[in-house]
Amino acid sequence: MNIESIRNYCLSLPLADEYFPFDETTLAFRVEGKIFAMIDLENTEWFVLKCNPEYAIELRERYPEIAGAWHMNKKHWNQINTFGSLSDELIKSLIRHSYAEVVKKLPRKIIAAHSELLSVVNPLG
Repeated sequence: MNIESIRNYCLSLPLADEYFPFDETTLAFRVEGKIFAMIDLENTEWFVLKCNPEYAIELRERYPEIAGAWHMNKKHWNQINTFGSLSDELIKSLIRHSYAEVVKKLPRKIIAAHSELLSVVNPLG
């Protein structure tokens, strides 16, 4: 999955937007002000996603393209190699997981005001 596809998919999620929080090359994707994905536009080989700690370990053990994120809390963040052999569907599911991890921690008031957030957090209804 290339950087443009990753960007488009992240922005397709409800209430997602993008910004440059640290410098002019680190692009972050957020929902309600909370980051769920980041990529360095000067090195698009890797991008970073939030992850449930137990699932993060499982993914790292299973896929050589997934590691603890450099410069991030490795308990909660993975880096994904975009040049590896991960399927687009797996990458999309990891992006959705990251997004859901962030949405789950949003205040109930925000979630109640934006029911479309629940379609990603709990896709079965």
